[in-house]
Amino acid sequence: MSATEGSVRDMLAANLKRVRTQRGLSLSELSRRSKIGKATLSQLEQGTGNPTIETVFSLARVLEVPISDLVDRPPSREVTLVRAADVEVLSGKGVDLRPLRRIESGDAVFEVYDQQVRADGTQDSLGHTGTEHTVVQAGRLGVRVDGREVELGPGDYIAFDASMPHSYTALDGPVRSVLLLHYRAEQRLHLSTPAPDDCRPDTAPWPPQGAP
Repeated sequence: MSATEGSVRDMLAANLKRVRTQRGLSLSELSRRSKIGKATLSQLEQGTGNPTIETVFSLARVLEVPISDLVDRPPSREVTLVRAADVEVLSGKGVDLRPLRRIESGDAVFEVYDQQVRADGTQDSLGHTGTEHTVVQAGRLGVRVDGREVELGPGDYIAFDASMPHSYTALDGPVRSVLLLHYRAEQRLHLSTPAPDDCRPDTAPWPPQGAP
């Protein structure tokens, strides 16, 4: 709870009513269960009260939510829009990547890319941290992972341990796909020094240009 008192009060006001409503509790019922006066709860929801640590702990216990759900800013419900034209293309020997979004959830980090394998192109990687997921949208994609080769068409999906040597090859004209890289937050430091000719540009800036 490193936020200032004012911001904690504002966040509690915004979150308390939302969580209480989700739980289907009236102010009177929440007051009965938490042993906090109804008038005090009403002030807290209006942002005019002065919450104490004990009050927040009591509300979190009764509402069965983490304390952070009451005093932190709720997840944004705004629409995230990234225009392809606004994102710098990161090119390799056979692949053009547009970094669209990095998503962090707990210990997990997800990087989302628009990936295009150029016609008659092959992109080799010696391997890097994480699990790689690819969904083909258009074209025929040859994927080689640690010596095993598979062919993917539109709608096909593949996932593999990205630490193994792998490559992407456009088999019949350019290939359009979505690439998602998944790794643990503690592994992030290992991404600062990519292997030569890696198919994923680990030094890509985040957030990408044009992202909120």
